[in-house]
Amino acid sequence: MRYETPSHLGGNASSSTEWGTSGGTGWDTSTRATWHTRGDDGSFFGYVSTQGAPLVELLAPRPGERVLDLGCGTGVLTAEIAARGAHVLGIDGSHTMIEAAIAQHPGLDFTVGDANDFTVAQPYDAVFSNAALHWMSRDPDAVIECVRLALRPGGRFVAEFGGAGNCATLTSAMLTAWREHGLREPELPWYFPSPAEYAARLEKGGFAVRVVECFDCPTPLDGCPNGAADWVRMFAGSLLEKVPPATVEPLLRRVNELAAPALRHESGWLADYVRLRIAAVRH
Repeated sequence: MRYETPSHLGGNASSSTEWGTSGGTGWDTSTRATWHTRGDDGSFFGYVSTQGAPLVELLAPRPGERVLDLGCGTGVLTAEIAARGAHVLGIDGSHTMIEAAIAQHPGLDFTVGDANDFTVAQPYDAVFSNAALHWMSRDPDAVIECVRLALRPGGRFVAEFGGAGNCATLTSAMLTAWREHGLREPELPWYFPSPAEYAARLEKGGFAVRVVECFDCPTPLDGCPNGAADWVRMFAGSLLEKVPPATVEPLLRRVNELAAPALRHESGWLADYVRLRIAAVRH
């Protein structure tokens, strides 16, 4: 689905950066810290570095531009943007992520910050975010407002994250397994909006929407030999903490049984990802 065809997203270079936050985290850091740091390059599932490349092209960073990478993880795409000549600050709610990013990219700037409540001393030309906004589920409008305030007028916001229907089979299997085991249905920690919903939020938040695309992105679970069960451990581990220990293994076996008909193939397990890609300009 394409909401609008891309247009040129311009930007002017400006000077150095400062960062401020009132503390806390705008997204669930416990599970993100687990999966993002599994690979030495921070690209577990091959998603961050490979699937994120088209988003960097949409951003089209220019030499001298100031770019904020929101939810930067271990800095894989932060480094790619910097390689284009931009001055980049990577921020993430997870101390573990930022420590890994600093270790892997010692010449770049990274800091821990709250996506719902941050300020910058000088405006940026662009805010970029890949595979992170769906973790910032507490207050999506607050995130959009912080992004707007971090941008100069005419600055661009380019992001990709989980959209409506993302992991629908996986989450349905989870919820069914929880009910079958007599457990209270868990509150899922993600925000997966529809294209229309997020475009409306952006427009209400002071942005002119240039691109909204929603597309299926089946992704091999190469790092999950036990399929959906491993996916739940990796991405929803905080929910398992509330499950009686003796129930965890039979619960996860049931998740596998429920998800397998749709997601297990001869070549292996596939996650039913749906991605939402946006580009917008601050008024």
